[in-house]
Amino acid sequence: MSTANIGCIDSHQHFWHYEPVKHSWIDDEMALIRKDFLPQDLAPILKSNGVVGTVAVQADQTDQETDFLLGLAAQYDLIKGVVGWVDLRAENISDKLASYIPFNALKGFRHVLQGEEPDFMLQPDFLRGIAALKEYNYTYDILIFPKHLEAALELVKQFPDQPFVIDHIAKPYIKAGLIDEWAKGMVALSKYENVSCKVSGMVTEADYKHWQPSNFIPYLDVVVEAFGMKRLMYGSDWPVCQVAASYGQMIGIVEYYFASFSLDEKNQFFNQNASNFYNL
Repeated sequence: MSTANIGCIDSHQHFWHYEPVKHSWIDDEMALIRKDFLPQDLAPILKSNGVVGTVAVQADQTDQETDFLLGLAAQYDLIKGVVGWVDLRAENISDKLASYIPFNALKGFRHVLQGEEPDFMLQPDFLRGIAALKEYNYTYDILIFPKHLEAALELVKQFPDQPFVIDHIAKPYIKAGLIDEWAKGMVALSKYENVSCKVSGMVTEADYKHWQPSNFIPYLDVVVEAFGMKRLMYGSDWPVCQVAASYGQMIGIVEYYFASFSLDEKNQFFNQNASNFYNL
């Protein structure tokens, strides 16, 4: 059963007008994506892969980034939801969140925590910002490396009613074959029912040019066992994934892995979980 028969939702992808300074994180190894990526570029790719809609996620940490994505969502039906950026440490965070109430496409927020020290997310002003999200029914995407897992656990412990999702299965070191410490951290996070996990972004943690689908099986085994099929969702991480894999290859990894799962489980993973989490 292919995703075309399910009506797949891609829970994680990006758009940008490429600017060298703003997108300086796109290094020489990733030069392939140093250009514009917009909905008209993605639409035919989604159609050919049986994907009916996406969640567009911030790639820049400015209020203008959120406005940019909301503007695209107003123009293109394929964007079912937006994960924007807001300064959670702002003293007027409640006012900022309230200002987004008219924008139904805005589902939640994200900060590039992978670029911060682990204790960044435990600062009192950041925690105050996380605490403000629930009043407005906003989700929070946790973008981290394995070294941040312990701090992320302390974060989620403090907010049992806040919907969190771990982006990119917390970016395990697949290229190096490291798994044990990452797995312990993911299992600990999975004990909290308000935490979901995106199966996305894996190819960019593997060897860009020489990965095999089998490289991801041990990591997928861990998150499936830990989170179960009701708290996992598919994401492509397009266009970032293109430095290591085409969209078709990316979705093919998980189609192969979940081939023997029931139709109900596939529906949950490829559609329902993202729809429920983000209230699409």
